Amino acid sequence: MDNLIFLDNGATSFPKPEEVYQFMDHFYRSFGVNPGRSGYDLCIEAGEMVESTRKMLANFFGGRDPNRLTFSYNSTDALNMAIFGMLKPGDCAITTTLEHNSVLRPLYHLSEDSDVEVDYVPFDGKGFVDPDEIKRRFKKNTRLVVVNHASNVIGTVQPVGEIGKYCREAGIPFLIDASQSAGKVPINMEEMNIDVVAFTGHKSLLGPTGIGGLCVRDGVDIRITRAGGTGVRSAQRRHLEEYPYRLEYGTGNILGIAGLHAGVKWVEAKGVRAIHEREMKLTTMLRDGLKNIAGVTLYCQDDLTDHISVLLFNVEGYEAADTGTFLDVDFNIACRTGLHCAPLVHEQLGTAKIHGAVRFGIGPFNTEEHIRKAIEAVRIIAAKRRN
Repeated sequence: MDNLIFLDNGATSFPKPEEVYQFMDHFYRSFGVNPGRSGYDLCIEAGEMVESTRKMLANFFGGRDPNRLTFSYNSTDALNMAIFGMLKPGDCAITTTLEHNSVLRPLYHLSEDSDVEVDYVPFDGKGFVDPDEIKRRFKKNTRLVVVNHASNVIGTVQPVGEIGKYCREAGIPFLIDASQSAGKVPINMEEMNIDVVAFTGHKSLLGPTGIGGLCVRDGVDIRITRAGGTGVRSAQRRHLEEYPYRLEYGTGNILGIAGLHAGVKWVEAKGVRAIHEREMKLTTMLRDGLKNIAGVTLYCQDDLTDHISVLLFNVEGYEAADTGTFLDVDFNIACRTGLHCAPLVHEQLGTAKIHGAVRFGIGPFNTEEHIRKAIEAVRIIAAKRRN
């Protein structure tokens, strides 16, 4: 483990800042009780941490009302609540071929089971969706546009501000999947005309797994699709309508929220733009090294403008899984191979028929030495095949 080069930060950031580990341990040992359920001091302290994290994240996303920042298990859980809570039979949803299965599968279920029409807008040769093409797809029954802000496969950051402008003018709710972008790319809901942000805590917000949520703009309607305890007005038979209780059910992941609290504080202290700039410097170094290796194919990496630190490639003559195994076993480099839970991206790239590709994901704790060793490892693997 000491010599591990972790280049799977697209799946989850690792390691976390030391401050995250320390705060989680201290908080859970000292205040790990059920917040908001009673009036004793520990309960109040736990509740204050949850609410301060709620305010911090609402501000982080440019939301106006902290109560409309709601916690969930992860972005998949959050996206399911939003998609199932915003669409009904007869509606049309517009999305893209860049989406993760956390969007594709809920939409597929709705199209198969609930007569919801889904329109998929493809990306261009550089990996971007044309906002004008999304606008051209608007119909009278379009009730939702959902877009992956930053692709977990090819790393392209979509022009959500332009898309949001068109959606706002047409009165169509706009939902973004910020799983990859939150903590790497600044997000301001008001400036970008975003109605709902779905986020996860364990990637670039540097928190633990099992925590995520939604930030919902005032006036946006997400129907209640679950019900349960809230610790408030327990005699009421129906689940509470007001936020945040509307989209929160039962005891929350208090330890996860504590870790997310510390992670976001670390990100804000370092600066989102500064973190992103450093990661992209390493990504450029990696891209430049790999593109000069005979037999290596890069995807949508010619221009790294409007990208996050995710790089996709294959080595000629190898299955992606085999390349990943060589990197792991021979060089102690952790990466991700396959279809990356985003099959439509690989179908459009043509990599689905060869079982996907290899993904390197750079995080805030990677170094130039890591990148040099990764480039050399791929060079050796490619050379073995040619020999």
